[in-house]
Amino acid sequence: MVQSSQSQAKVDATKESPVLHSASPYLIANNTVRLDGHTLVATVMHNVDQVPLTLEVIFMANGVIRLRMQEETPLLPRFDETQKHVLRDEGRAFEYASVKDIEHTYERVDGTVVHVVRYTNEDSSGFGVRIVENPWSLSYLHDNKSVIELNHKGFFQFEHLRPKPGADEQGDVDGGWEETFHSWTDSKPRGPESFGMDIRFNGFEHVYGIPEHSASLSLKTTRDEKEGYNEPYRLWNLDVFEYEPDNPMALYGSIPFMTAHNPESTVGVFWLNAAETWVDVTRDKSNVFSNLLRLASGSDKEQAVNTHWISESGVLDLFLLPGKSVTELYKQYSALVEPTRLPRDFSLGYHQCRWNYIDQDDVLTVSKNMHEHDIPYDSIWLDIEYTDGKRYFTWDSSKFPDPISMQKQLSYDGHKLVTVIDPHVKHDSAYRVWKEGDEHGYFIKNKDESGNFQGWCWPGESNWVDYLKPGAMEWTGKQYHLEKFNGSTSDLFIWNDMNEPSIFNGPEITMGKDVKHYGGWEHRDLHNIYGMMYHRATYDGLCTRESPSKRPFILSRAYYAGSQRYGAIWTGDNTANWEHLRASIPMALSNNIAGMHFAGADIGGFFGNPEKELLVRWYQLGIWHPFFRAHAHIDTKRREPWVLGEPYLSIVREAVKERYRMLPYWYTLFRIASLTGMPIVRPMWTEFPAEKELFAEQSVFMVGPSIMVVPAMDADMSKPLDVSFPLQENWYDIHTHLLYAAPLKRQFVVDLEHTLVFARGGSIIPTRERQRRSSSLMKYDPFTLYIYMGRNGTAAGELYVDDGESFDYKDGAFIERELSFVDSRLTSRASPQTEDGPAQAAFLEKMKNVRVERLVIVGLRSPLGKAIVSENDMTREIELECHGSDFGRECIVRDPAVRISNDWDIVFS
Repeated sequence: MVQSSQSQAKVDATKESPVLHSASPYLIANNTVRLDGHTLVATVMHNVDQVPLTLEVIFMANGVIRLRMQEETPLLPRFDETQKHVLRDEGRAFEYASVKDIEHTYERVDGTVVHVVRYTNEDSSGFGVRIVENPWSLSYLHDNKSVIELNHKGFFQFEHLRPKPGADEQGDVDGGWEETFHSWTDSKPRGPESFGMDIRFNGFEHVYGIPEHSASLSLKTTRDEKEGYNEPYRLWNLDVFEYEPDNPMALYGSIPFMTAHNPESTVGVFWLNAAETWVDVTRDKSNVFSNLLRLASGSDKEQAVNTHWISESGVLDLFLLPGKSVTELYKQYSALVEPTRLPRDFSLGYHQCRWNYIDQDDVLTVSKNMHEHDIPYDSIWLDIEYTDGKRYFTWDSSKFPDPISMQKQLSYDGHKLVTVIDPHVKHDSAYRVWKEGDEHGYFIKNKDESGNFQGWCWPGESNWVDYLKPGAMEWTGKQYHLEKFNGSTSDLFIWNDMNEPSIFNGPEITMGKDVKHYGGWEHRDLHNIYGMMYHRATYDGLCTRESPSKRPFILSRAYYAGSQRYGAIWTGDNTANWEHLRASIPMALSNNIAGMHFAGADIGGFFGNPEKELLVRWYQLGIWHPFFRAHAHIDTKRREPWVLGEPYLSIVREAVKERYRMLPYWYTLFRIASLTGMPIVRPMWTEFPAEKELFAEQSVFMVGPSIMVVPAMDADMSKPLDVSFPLQENWYDIHTHLLYAAPLKRQFVVDLEHTLVFARGGSIIPTRERQRRSSSLMKYDPFTLYIYMGRNGTAAGELYVDDGESFDYKDGAFIERELSFVDSRLTSRASPQTEDGPAQAAFLEKMKNVRVERLVIVGLRSPLGKAIVSENDMTREIELECHGSDFGRECIVRDPAVRISNDWDIVFS
């Protein structure tokens, strides 16, 4: 891992002592605490420096608490614009607690004043905070029990802005005013301005989140190399190729959101800061001896996870999310940053990519081979070589003489083209994009603001757009308009790569921290949101390139909290080995925990040539990640599925087809995520919150609430897979429909042709069984409903359908059905979100002939003889066939012919 010496010095200076800090040097000044509406305000001071800091504790109606702190009168303004780019409606539309919903009391305890603010409204009753004045600390309370504690260990530190010491004065921080790293010098004109805080999760053993790292799902300790790592998790977006698995090093994205979970509750913290951030994790060790000692002594000390957060600049802006349940936690988090927006439907299909498809004939040949080998796909991708000399928004006319014709040929079968557009702009006065950007002053400036900052990337000398500059984001978006991007059509979509930003001749292959943005801000202040700002500019551009507007699809490599609004991300430049295959699961799960749902890994590994068995296993896993793309480096051998030969081609084909069968379920999950913020691929603990043995599970995961995936990820296929079926519930192999009655532990030996995927009893899963060349050709195909009976003889599920491309769903143009099987009656009813109106009426007319063509009822206790359908005030009897024995009985209705847009009942007897 490469890191600056100053940052490492800050971290090393705060390593935990085995003895807890008895006091912090910071206290709340006497008689400064007051409750002003929904905000508690106080003055915090260091007992030596005596620089007043303003503390604001803001109470939201849903129990979330926001804590902000900076100097009362800073020498210079601190960067505080991160919230404008990250929070819902720039943070201006939050619902705050009313005066009547919170109650403030205080008392003197052990020589200091203790303040308690409690929620009194019904929705958040039992929540509150306790604030101790000297030394200052804050605890979030669940029913009078402290679950999150700030400054418990006394690690809070705030480097106040101050004048630079003179040459004859002693400097206060080594390297605080200038730092040299290899051949780069960071001038640090503002001096030291970092701050840090310890955050303790009481009663918890596991914490999760803070992507992106190629690390374990349950975050490891960072102060014990035997049990974890010997350095903290770093959040600093970087271009890291062939990254090391099981490492806390910084990668392409940063989301400073952490959750803690135990059987009773789930809580979270969101540290809103875009500067370089480090997070230490340690645990209060708990064992049989310590537990007996605790009981014998009467101590109420319990297990806890201690975290320590440090950011280099900006303001301290922290959200505490009380949960208590998983669903409540994500409702609270999505209220802050917005949930994932509904994607373009084709983007959930299979994406075929490599660096690079050579020319127009190569693209069309790959598409033809996909058809000939009966492999559905939705898009084919072009990397940087399609451009004229790495000038984006242009084409190499010798390789792509007629890109519009190429796109039209692809779109005939429903396929899309995705091209890479990176954020660097080739420095070339004859290049229209560079010339316009320079004339408008849209480029980031040098540290002394003497001219445009210039660095080296794929085109050679390049410049980067400053998205803080008014007009720059809108200008960038307009470059995607059809009249600007010659050779593009509405079937072309975008891949934003290298947007950390990656700069080949920069420190750590990125931009220097002291280069200047509009307003005089340094890059250090906003580095981690730079990629997201570029992502947003692209999103806005695609939204406005045609009328009426259609949903974009953009893949981004760099990201931050809020990026889920603009598209998908992937886990970057991985390697073709089994270790990286295994690492892709906790990486996808950690991103989903942090709200970045539309995530996946390059199938097969970007670097290197995977053995055929590895590539097959990667496809079998990749179909169960939200984003499903095969990609490879320019120096690798071609590895399209037909290149593998048999039996590998057939196995891959069946895996891809399984993805397409399941698209209705995937799209419905994205709809649920867009409303609730719930992860799409989920750690086991999110669905089984009381099952302690699942809290660290990272090789098995859930896709939504209904499907459990147990991937085979070992080169030795004779090695058995251990599967634990949780809860008192039925589980069914989705391929054979064999029943496994939990709680149960089983071992399976899985050959290359097979996978372990199980449907949860009590689920109804919608599919489309007719295979087409692309998802867009399936839009009017009928549905199949798989009804997997729960142990109590019931099942439930959802189906969501809209046109998959427009924003008309916001006006009600969708079909959303709640499906249930109770007392031998299968029903379909409109969801509460369904509203009558002209948009819905038009969509229902369009979809009026789309029906359910098949029902498969699995796990029946007794045979069924007949079925009566009630729809549109009419009844009819339909045929069904059943086979199997007790608890393994299966009944199939070949064509119930009920419409997905209607209410209907089917009564079985």
